[in-house]
Amino acid sequence: MANKASFYARGALAALLVASTTLGAAGSAAADMLKALGKPEGQVDIVAWPGYIERGETDAGYDWVTDFEKQTGCMVTVKTANTSDEMVALMNEGGFDLVTASGDASLRLIAGGRVQEVNTSLIPSWSTVDPRLQDAPWHTVDGKHYGVPYQWGANVLMYNTEAFKDKPPTSWQVVFEEMTLPDGKSNKGRVQAFDGPIYIADAALYLMHHQPDLGIKDPYELTEDQYQAALNLLRQQRQIVNRYWHDAFIQMDDFKNEGVVASSSWPFQVNLLIAENQPIASVIPEEGATGWADTTMMHADAAHPTCAYLWMEHSIQPKVQGDLAAWFGSVPSVPAACKGNALLTDAGCDTNGYGNFDKVHFWRTPVTKCATQGECVPYYRWVSDYIAVLGGR
Repeated sequence: MANKASFYARGALAALLVASTTLGAAGSAAADMLKALGKPEGQVDIVAWPGYIERGETDAGYDWVTDFEKQTGCMVTVKTANTSDEMVALMNEGGFDLVTASGDASLRLIAGGRVQEVNTSLIPSWSTVDPRLQDAPWHTVDGKHYGVPYQWGANVLMYNTEAFKDKPPTSWQVVFEEMTLPDGKSNKGRVQAFDGPIYIADAALYLMHHQPDLGIKDPYELTEDQYQAALNLLRQQRQIVNRYWHDAFIQMDDFKNEGVVASSSWPFQVNLLIAENQPIASVIPEEGATGWADTTMMHADAAHPTCAYLWMEHSIQPKVQGDLAAWFGSVPSVPAACKGNALLTDAGCDTNGYGNFDKVHFWRTPVTKCATQGECVPYYRWVSDYIAVLGGR
């Protein structure tokens, strides 16, 4: 727990700095927006979620790096990050050109001056991006774009079909409250929760539906009373949690070997476990789900800006978008990717939730001044209080 506490302490410090910065004054990056591409520098260094940048090492059929390197001469190196706080910490430390940031990291990176405005005129395929994402508030501030939409999806409820033989679970209740599952056994010690402060929003979403008297309107905009109710639910949940997961592969091992039968998860884990013929499926429960809309953002001090722009253009090609969606179980940011991709198939976008956009509460950095409540609990509190929940306090 000491290493975990140290890691989140760094995230808390970053959040504290951002909390004192208004997003209206954001974008004071260390570098001006690039006006023209130069000669490719031969390298691009990227911080990415697991499974987001594949070169065929896991499965030869999934490779959107090799051809890019051959065509551009830009060699791709990837640093995998398992949480948004880790991504923010890595970008604060520097040494990277790009990051595939979710909405709970992107605004912090913008407000902290860690990323630079993107010149969309240097990205020829920008117009092909889903209009619902082009001006999304998690990467667009004061009309300026700070990244290129990559993929999006929901945080699904992954479950073991042998534990839920009669029918799939319909509510997040199976991971929040102690209960007897359809297999006749308690869920205590058999469920997991996400190891990141943004998971407080999952508790708030659950309460929106089960305690409407709290008046929660947005799971990322919580008054003090609403926030305390979410923390109390998480403290209750801690009594039944087997592990707080952040490593996708460790979570998969827990489902295979440690008796875990239900947890929030990503479609990435679900797809890999199903491919291994494991008794696994997933649903979006009746309460809806939180989710992620990830943006490729460029570091303010990127050492390889031309290669970075070439990668951002490459990242929204329909073939790349479709292959990634098939691999991760996500939804492409380019609608054209939904047709004609052999790996994704023409049914893949619908299967992965293309029609659920309006049902997903996308990760977003909580701030003090919020639209629905007037004044809300900011993210630095989420960080410190979630550490306390993990520690049993």
